[in-house]
Amino acid sequence: MSNATRPPLTILPGLALCGAVAAAAYAADALETRFFGRAWLETLVLAILVGTAVRTLWAPGARFKAGLDFGAKQMLEIAVALLGVSVSFRTIAAVGPGLLCGIVGVVVVAIPTSFAICRLLGLPKRMAVLVACGNSICGNSAIAAVAPTIGADGDDVAASIAFTAVLGVLVVLGLPLLGVALGLSPLRFGALAGLTVYAVPQVLAAAAPVGPAAIQIGTLVKLVRVLMLGPVVLALSLLAGRLDEARPPQAAARPQARRIAVHRMVPPFIVAFLGFAALRSLGLVPATALAPAAAVADALTIVAMAALGLGVDVRIVARAGLRVTAAVTLSLVALGALSLGLIAALGLA
Repeated sequence: MSNATRPPLTILPGLALCGAVAAAAYAADALETRFFGRAWLETLVLAILVGTAVRTLWAPGARFKAGLDFGAKQMLEIAVALLGVSVSFRTIAAVGPGLLCGIVGVVVVAIPTSFAICRLLGLPKRMAVLVACGNSICGNSAIAAVAPTIGADGDDVAASIAFTAVLGVLVVLGLPLLGVALGLSPLRFGALAGLTVYAVPQVLAAAAPVGPAAIQIGTLVKLVRVLMLGPVVLALSLLAGRLDEARPPQAAARPQARRIAVHRMVPPFIVAFLGFAALRSLGLVPATALAPAAAVADALTIVAMAALGLGVDVRIVARAGLRVTAAVTLSLVALGALSLGLIAALGLA
């Protein structure tokens, strides 16, 4: 019986456990802010870490499985759909056609480049896709959105998010120093931050030392990268069948493969994402609804990450650690090089 057809009561134990882990992540975030003045690790990352710690000490029984599965998949897909409310096509057009096309080009080139780096370092195909999309688009959110489309398991998702999160913090801290070393103007630095930093709040944190102009351009560039999530997930849904490892093609299986490809061609949550973005662009989403929609999306994502953490075998993550760290680092360096090349080519003042 699928998650969608299970009686609601069967998912309650697992969802309650996810909620408890999410609450602990929120509390840890509040403590970070209180003692350090800011949250160095996002609540989303903390949910993964807390969930993984719980799973390491105690394995949830069978009665929790339905709720954990529901939290990791359906709730995550709803959260991704709601992200579309925060995307406006008109705002994106304000960055100008040259930079707009350049951002799209960087993402299009960065994803296969990162994928190739990951595969050369021996990462499985699905994890390589997660790392590539996380680095190239929007970090944890991209990993979370791509995972159900390509059928990635919890270990791959958690490992990708964990190492991406660590590097995300390092990028926020180190990028301003790089901007000073390269003598970048606020506009150029803002573009670099928007092209390389993972999350919108991290873009703001990285660009703040440089000034308001850097924050504004960084945010706009970052929004364009976020918008690439829909087309990328749609493309990956068409290629999902090719991610199966060591599965020789058979003529008898081809009709079934075609049916699966057609079924996956337009995942419902991506249709919803693009639909919400269109409604926002047409001015049909009230301004008062933007903040609540973003808050609901964040909360659902954090609960989903708690569910993923609760399903993670930390020993698998540990074994993959060195390779994933090297892959994410080299992919990020490649993305930075592509971004600097675009900035230089456009001659931003």
